Amino acid sequence: MNPLSRALAALASAVGFYGSDGIHLAALKPGRATTRDIRERLGAPAAEWPNSDGGATWEYPRGPAGTQCWMLTLDQRGVLQKIEQALTEENFARIEKGWSAGQVRRLLGRPASEAEFPLKPEMVWEWRIDATAPGTHTWFEVHFTPDGYVTGTSRREELQG
Repeated sequence: MNPLSRALAALASAVGFYGSDGIHLAALKPGRATTRDIRERLGAPAAEWPNSDGGATWEYPRGPAGTQCWMLTLDQRGVLQKIEQALTEENFARIEKGWSAGQVRRLLGRPASEAEFPLKPEMVWEWRIDATAPGTHTWFEVHFTPDGYVTGTSRREELQG
C-alpha cells in the first residue's frame, strides 16, 4: 500500500470511529463490557459521576454540534450496566426550578454552550437537540440565577445555513 493510500485509510478509519457511535455502543454489551472495553471504544469520558451503589456513570457528550450525550452506568466492579441517551424529552421535563447547575449537568451532560447575561442577570446553558422542523437547528436551554440555580427552561430554533 502506498503512503497516500495508507493516509487515506487512516483518515477514513478516524472519521468512521468518531462518526459511528452506534457501532461502538452496540459492541458494548451490558453485563459484559468493562471499563477497559469502554475506553478502547469511546476513549476517556468527559466526566465520571459517582453513584450511590459504589458504581459510576460515565458521560460521553457528542457536542457542541452533536445532538447526543451518552451516559454509561457501571457497577462497583467496573462492568457496564446500561447505556442511556441523556438528551431526551423525559429528562428535559425532569428539570425543576431551584435545581443546581450540578444537578442539571449530571442529568444532561456538558452543555454545547454557556452564556452570561449580566444585565438580566442570568446564565443560560444550551444543548443542541434533534430538530423539530426540517431545515432548522433546535436548542434546549436551561436558565440559571447568577449563583447557579434553575429559573426555567426554553427552546430556541434557528434556520440552518
